[in-house]
Amino acid sequence: MTYVNAGDIARLADVGRAAVSNWRRRHDDFPQPVGGTTASPLFSLSEVEAWLRRNGKSYELSLGDLAWQRLRAAGDDLKLGELVAAAGDFLEGRPSGLDAEVTELIADLAAERGPGDAFELLCERYVEAHSRQLSVTPPALADLMVRLADADTLFDPACGIGTLLLSARKARGQELLGSSARIAEIRLRMRGIDARIASGDSLRDDAFPEARVDAVVCDPPFNERAWGHEELAGDTRWEYGLPPRGEPELAWVQHCLARVRPGGTVVILMPPTAATRRPGRRIRANLLRAGALRAVIALGAADLWLLRRPVRTERVPAQVLMLDAGEDLSGVEAAWREFQEDPRGVRVVDLLDDEVDLSPPRFDRGIAPADFVAVREEFRQATSALAGAVPAISVLDRPRDLTMTTVGELAKAGLLAVHHSAMRPGEVSEEGEVPVLSGDDVLLGRASSGRVGSAEGQVVVAAGDVVATPTGSVRVMAESGAVLGPHLTLYRLDPSRLDAHFLAGFLRAGSGLSRGSSRLDARRTRVPRLSLPEQRPYGAAFRRLAELDDALRATALRGERLIRLGLDGLASGHLLY
Repeated sequence: MTYVNAGDIARLADVGRAAVSNWRRRHDDFPQPVGGTTASPLFSLSEVEAWLRRNGKSYELSLGDLAWQRLRAAGDDLKLGELVAAAGDFLEGRPSGLDAEVTELIADLAAERGPGDAFELLCERYVEAHSRQLSVTPPALADLMVRLADADTLFDPACGIGTLLLSARKARGQELLGSSARIAEIRLRMRGIDARIASGDSLRDDAFPEARVDAVVCDPPFNERAWGHEELAGDTRWEYGLPPRGEPELAWVQHCLARVRPGGTVVILMPPTAATRRPGRRIRANLLRAGALRAVIALGAADLWLLRRPVRTERVPAQVLMLDAGEDLSGVEAAWREFQEDPRGVRVVDLLDDEVDLSPPRFDRGIAPADFVAVREEFRQATSALAGAVPAISVLDRPRDLTMTTVGELAKAGLLAVHHSAMRPGEVSEEGEVPVLSGDDVLLGRASSGRVGSAEGQVVVAAGDVVATPTGSVRVMAESGAVLGPHLTLYRLDPSRLDAHFLAGFLRAGSGLSRGSSRLDARRTRVPRLSLPEQRPYGAAFRRLAELDDALRATALRGERLIRLGLDGLASGHLLY
């Protein structure tokens, strides 16, 4: 029997998960769970398909979903990681132990998408199926951590399925779960990264005891009491003090510091309580006194600690960056670079009291009254302009009856050509003459932020192209010349038959983001069959909505900045109501 969960059903029927929940509540004949758990039930695929047909609901089982379901049916959930790793073995030409039906589907998927993207899809489905058991660093946060590490060689001692190492040129890692370690190594190899991933417990059984790398990035498990406190009491890694039993995160910090060369960087995600818990204050103080801890950045649900292994011949730093970024990651990298050039932060001596409280909200209260006045005026002007940015879209009594096609069919008919980026993340740098368009550039509508030495063998963007990210951000490009960055897809249209903003609007409307998925499957996106003159009003409306989206994002950032300045100014005595 082939099983599906609620997320699979949502993709199958091209609806959100909420719709599937409503079907279960409102329809007595909806299939009953045949496995899984109360929180994540599994259903029979054949029963779900029969129910969808009976209730007149259209559905499509893509090749990717079919391959995933057949792979999943090859074993129970406890072995699912091993099955995904076996799929990777097959894609790389090694014996997999998978049956012929599964390997044939995976081979078809690889022919359609390429081996790397095929394996990424299977990994994505695996993470969705085990979202409660697998901890994966959010992509935007992972990208930020790698940029802060700023090194070609990266090490992650708690690497999971390799998320934090995907942009490295050379990667080393360790992961407790053997199947996850195999998946991570395969993902990295498929990107052309020199990778070695070991399985095992990094704290108890370090696979890289002699390693001294340029940088460590780590999103370790939080609050694990059974981390080896007793058996590791005399370990040489505890240069800053024996971690208390209830402070496993401070064990991870010191393990990471022990694996970088002098002057090397550690970027590690920490629970906010690690900055304040009394048992850990001695180690926090020692990290400060030695100059190892350079920044603590509050990100809401977690803190980011930036550390540097001390160099004996250098003076111990007297300042530490304390930044309360909330959930806005956009200014973190710039703040860190500015601090590196001009280290004005909180004095270490002011932190070395009885508590050694390293909570950034206590200290990140610097405000110039003129900043508050300027941001307030910018916010007022931006909000005033928003009302005029709303397009005049009419409301119909009933929906128009439109004949639909798909983006895949438009491509087959020659109305557009689809190009996928040939660039790997590790190829992008801040140097070179050729600009590189990134996913963030597409999302924010900004100029290309990366650089590369040559455009040879790469997809070059032209004005009028439609570019989409894997997560559903879509933009019509206004300028030519940039190279298409990693993981992006470009749609080059026949302008005599297809309007760019028309296509971009329907790609956004049918994107994975609006459907509760994490990936845009553009081939299935439905588009009306309309002549070019009929497309243009749609395109104009979609363009206005895209401009409104940009304006709202910019206004929201100004509003968040205004609130931060207001809170900090009132609390510090710089402002009065």
